[in-house]
Amino acid sequence: MIKALRSLFLPALMAAVFTGARAQDTVKIGEFASLTGKEAAFGQSSHKGTLLAVEELNATGGILGRQVELITEDNQSKQGESATIVKKLISRDKIIALLGEVASGRSLEAAPIAQNYKIPMISPSSTNPRVTEMGSYIFRVCFIDPFQGTAMAKFAKDSLHLKKVALLTSVSSPYSVGLAKYFKETFAAIGGEITIEQKYSEGDKDFKAQLTAIKAAGVDGIFVPGYYTEAALISKQARELELNFPIFGGDGWEAPQLIEIGGKAMEGTYYSTHYSPENSSPAVQNFVKKFRARFAGETPDAMAALGYDSAMVLADAIKRAGTTDGPKLRAALAATRNYDGVTGRTTIDPHRNATKAAVVITVKDGQFKFVESIAP
Repeated sequence: MIKALRSLFLPALMAAVFTGARAQDTVKIGEFASLTGKEAAFGQSSHKGTLLAVEELNATGGILGRQVELITEDNQSKQGESATIVKKLISRDKIIALLGEVASGRSLEAAPIAQNYKIPMISPSSTNPRVTEMGSYIFRVCFIDPFQGTAMAKFAKDSLHLKKVALLTSVSSPYSVGLAKYFKETFAAIGGEITIEQKYSEGDKDFKAQLTAIKAAGVDGIFVPGYYTEAALISKQARELELNFPIFGGDGWEAPQLIEIGGKAMEGTYYSTHYSPENSSPAVQNFVKKFRARFAGETPDAMAALGYDSAMVLADAIKRAGTTDGPKLRAALAATRNYDGVTGRTTIDPHRNATKAAVVITVKDGQFKFVESIAP
């Protein structure tokens, strides 16, 4: 009988021991991103930057003597998917940290779950202030919308010399609503006028009614704090209505598809973002060179650079913590000071945000071109 029991339980015991050992073989990091769907350009770009960082870490020995295992899940750009994915990554895959998301709305879905499980989460580029307000385990490596909105208001007033601006805001996007709020407050405070406010929802394709109302209001510019698909369609339809003044937005415009969709209508438009591949600093040019070599000559945008930096900031914190234990890793992330990355120097403030400069880009001759940098 004892022999029979041994024959039954020994293989199971050995399998359990092997599984436990294998779990310790890698440092499991979860990533959730919009790899398909309407904002796929964001997720794919950020993922490429993250993947490049992980491959570099593994090529130099990994972290704490273990290889890094990146477990990536696609939320398909759909509301509600991120929460389901993050629960799965934590409970099934046993990740020790979480990277994502680009879109603030989807980071807001995931953050309470990461906080509840005490899993440190780093957003590469969610700029809505509420994201890190979700809890002490939630971080980001990008600037936030109060700064971005302020920067673009000053750019509109001082560089574009605009006096009367229309706001065209996506009411279904926390990112768009927040950025519009901070732009509006600052533009009014420095002597500008928000003459008219119009609204739309994510996924809308016809903006002629809003643009016709804007045309009648006699403005000299439109601020569109949305994502690239709608921004491109808005710009096309605005030019068709002979609205030939500046149209500008925030980092949600950052994607090659902006020009692919908008075509010539994007000429002379502007947006704020986190870095420019034209920056001559050795860190930027080295990153651009490595990215192009890895991804068939593709030039990395800001989402790729922030994806890369988010993974590297996490790796730096794990090394300093000397462990992947959640509370100790959280403390190490909170103590991040002057980490030199591709998108600038990252210091995590008491609210778990990163203070960085903004870059303004324009579209000229079908290409993204650097205009100026705006310091915090």
